[in-house]
Amino acid sequence: MSVLKKEPTRIVVLVSGSGTNLQALIDASHNPEFGVSIVAVGADSGDIEGLRRAERHDIPTFVLPLKDFSDRAAWDVALTAAVTEFEPEIVVLAGFMKLAGPAFLAQFGGRTLNTHPALSPSFPGMHGPRDALEYGVKITGATLFVVDAGVDTGPIVAQVSVPVLDSDDVETLHERIKAGEREMLVEWVGKLARNSFHIDGRRVVLGRPLGNPSKELA
Repeated sequence: MSVLKKEPTRIVVLVSGSGTNLQALIDASHNPEFGVSIVAVGADSGDIEGLRRAERHDIPTFVLPLKDFSDRAAWDVALTAAVTEFEPEIVVLAGFMKLAGPAFLAQFGGRTLNTHPALSPSFPGMHGPRDALEYGVKITGATLFVVDAGVDTGPIVAQVSVPVLDSDDVETLHERIKAGEREMLVEWVGKLARNSFHIDGRRVVLGRPLGNPSKELA
């Protein structure tokens, strides 16, 4: 049984590019019934439209370029500390092109969401639309999942299907996938924010786990 939250859920969004998914979340968050407060937007590069979108809406931002750190582990620790400052209940990777490391997952594992432009577990990695097209599948789509230590391997929250047309190239297919991905992301971030949820094996379940409220994730 899900439990509707009375206060908006605090969310930090991490971006690496234009921030179209971020913008969709910002637009949705203007409706109090959506149940989300975007408390900060972070990035791994300073000169990106995603940060400018946040700034136009007076959302605090922070930037942590990987090149500013001695190695990825040090960057991961710094990212974890920066996100922790804003006390989020959920972290959303919205086109964030860096993998979460051990320090980050130790703090935010089980409550970090990401999307993948394919129907997991098929076609993991950077080139889901290209790989789907080359394989010749007739249906592909997008997956929303809870981040774990693997590449696009975490428990699945939701999926949306997209037909592959004979006329498709990688760009046209990816654009249609992104449209479905964006709608799915907004719908389910809101749904998870408004309800408590937990992970049962590989299932993401709305509501508290029976008999052990300490496992509640949001």
